[in-house]
Amino acid sequence: MKLTEKELEIVEILEKDARTSTEDIAKMLNLSLEETEGLIKKLEESNVIVQYSAIVDWSKIAGHEGVTAMIDVKVTPKRGVGFDEIAERIYRFKEVKALYLMSGAYDLSVVVEGKSMNEVAHFVSDKLSTLDSVLSTTTHFILKKYKHDGTIFEQNDDDRRIVVSP
Repeated sequence: MKLTEKELEIVEILEKDARTSTEDIAKMLNLSLEETEGLIKKLEESNVIVQYSAIVDWSKIAGHEGVTAMIDVKVTPKRGVGFDEIAERIYRFKEVKALYLMSGAYDLSVVVEGKSMNEVAHFVSDKLSTLDSVLSTTTHFILKKYKHDGTIFEQNDDDRRIVVSP
């Protein structure tokens, strides 16, 4: 789908901050409120804008720490459907938060969230690795998030310069 310049600007504004009001977007783009609402509705209906979401730093909420793992998966693609069939089977698991087809040594990258490392390990051993097309997996646990979707976590604004006085 080819977007107009105004549609592209709307997408960029909402991607940066989904809470930007329609009124503010209209002012920023020198459009009427009705035009802006119509363009946003069109972008939503055509699935250019798929969803609005918030980035949450779960590590700051007691009792909700959990773990996130990135799992590299080597699979055997099936004739006629390639990687799509196995990808669909994998992304339907509730533990799976994201799934990507990758270039390189592994075929799929799966992002999984669980309450503990043990829960993720059970997902890998009981659900993921038992699928017919899965040849091997490598699990990487995320120890700390520094930046996610362009948002920096825990910016440290402390001035670390040594004070020099005459």
